[in-house]
Amino acid sequence: MQHVGQRGPLIGMTGIFLQLMKNEGRRSLYLGLTPALTRSVLYGGLRLGLYEPTKVSFDWAFGSTNVLVKIASGAFAGAFSTALTNPVEVVKVRLQMNPNAVPIAEVREIVSKEGIGALWKGVGPAMVRAAALTASQLATYDEAKRILVKRTSLEEGFHLHLCSSVVAGLVSTLITAPMDMIKTRLMLQQGSESTKTYRNGFHCGYKVVRKEGPLALYKGGFAIFARLGPQTMITFILCEKLRSLAGLHTM
Repeated sequence: MQHVGQRGPLIGMTGIFLQLMKNEGRRSLYLGLTPALTRSVLYGGLRLGLYEPTKVSFDWAFGSTNVLVKIASGAFAGAFSTALTNPVEVVKVRLQMNPNAVPIAEVREIVSKEGIGALWKGVGPAMVRAAALTASQLATYDEAKRILVKRTSLEEGFHLHLCSSVVAGLVSTLITAPMDMIKTRLMLQQGSESTKTYRNGFHCGYKVVRKEGPLALYKGGFAIFARLGPQTMITFILCEKLRSLAGLHTM
């Protein structure tokens, strides 16, 4: 959906779903699954694992764990994790556009034709997006828990984790949807610097708004929440449970 305005008229999430099922079959819905799962394990583990140590480090350095410290901790964890895993994301996006490609073969083709630096295409917007996503998810979850415990009858447990993660999913979708769209457009670019449509993330955002309107930045926004909302809930609920089983304090 994020690429539709560049290749044709916007037909909506349902229209694209039906079109994919009709023209390419159910298999098309799972294109890029292998690199997507690989990235989820690496990126998800890194950003969640780095958040608490980073927050503790900031607390030691500045003597505070207020909301700004939580945002900064999440931003660092997300940006650093994305910088390491961006090549996997590039391969995933390319596989979704080329159904017959094989992950390893796609990597070789990218490197041979465009250079190894092509595996880090869109890394700038991707890092900004990941920083915003992780900061908004973790800081919002952290603060939502604190506020809900203070102002409602909810106590530490499943229902508190569920409510807090729903809020975190909504906030993170609103903040990151435009960045996600820009990142996808940049990653799909091919060719030399002189023939590229977008020079960088800011140029991409400017051209999209000018040509397709401000709401174009939220193309695929509902689809993003349909994925990010449940993912956020499952991630935090499982993370809290695993921390409890390991004898660690809650987030």
